[in-house]
Amino acid sequence: MPPGNSPVTDPTSNDIRCNVGGGAGISSKCGLKAGDQVTIEMHQQIGDRSCTNEGIGGAHWGPVMAYLSKVDDASTADGSSGWFKIYQSTWAKAPTGDGSMDWWGTKDMNYCCGKLTFNIPANIPSGDYLLRAEALALHAAQSPPPNGAQFYMSCYQLSITGGSGSVPPTVNFPGAYGNTDPGIFVNIYQSLSTYIAPGPTVIPGGATKSPNVLSFGGNCAATSTVVGGGTNPTTAATTTRTASATTGRTSSTTTARTTTPGTTSRTTTTSAAGTGGCTSPLYGQCGGIGYTGCTVCASGSKCSVLNAYYSQCTA
Repeated sequence: MPPGNSPVTDPTSNDIRCNVGGGAGISSKCGLKAGDQVTIEMHQQIGDRSCTNEGIGGAHWGPVMAYLSKVDDASTADGSSGWFKIYQSTWAKAPTGDGSMDWWGTKDMNYCCGKLTFNIPANIPSGDYLLRAEALALHAAQSPPPNGAQFYMSCYQLSITGGSGSVPPTVNFPGAYGNTDPGIFVNIYQSLSTYIAPGPTVIPGGATKSPNVLSFGGNCAATSTVVGGGTNPTTAATTTRTASATTGRTSSTTTARTTTPGTTSRTTTTSAAGTGGCTSPLYGQCGGIGYTGCTVCASGSKCSVLNAYYSQCTA
């Protein structure tokens, strides 16, 4: 478990592998078959799995991605072995508004109770793996790291059976991401014509999804497109093997290695902004160029300026 819900902000540090403290594993592993569907869960507060709260609060929009690393023993692996990408849900253009109004992987996850569902590719060899799930928040990404994009990730310990084929080409963390990659150093408050997620492309047999969930409890049973053809179901309501990223506790069939919280704030602060008849919750947006929502923060919090486009209620 990482010590808190602060993001990793330096993609060149070892923390980009499995989050702070993620270099040491635990004894148990999640057993599953190649081709199985898995659901990971991300929440901004440790121990909170309530669907009444935002999974990733504060308009932390960006892509969500999943990687696998073939290892000798998942309980002792530290994330230094090679990784390949098996899933991503990134960006889709909304009919109106700038990039912050577009559809993002974290927006889908937020609307679906913090859950992200995908299939383990069937065309990978059996054995132990680390599964790395990542949410990338781009609300401050017009500044280069370490003051811009925010990385939230967790690693899960898997033992996969029934697989076939060989391990695909891999990348290393750190190394897969650069500070000026177009998917990391980007201003989402402009009109976007495209978005390129960082890291490698999804392997054949993995899947990609175009974000499309428009409201809380919306179309969480959307499908993803398998690279190479076909579709994978991504029903986010139930799964037989669910790895929870929020508490470190496990269900009868799963093991979570680390927490993936979803939000944090920076230290540059101002007094509570503006007046009005509504209140923005803790970690909610409270200001910025083009913002028209609540500018008064809930009691006990204050409006902190992250950049000209985004201010957030912080404790």
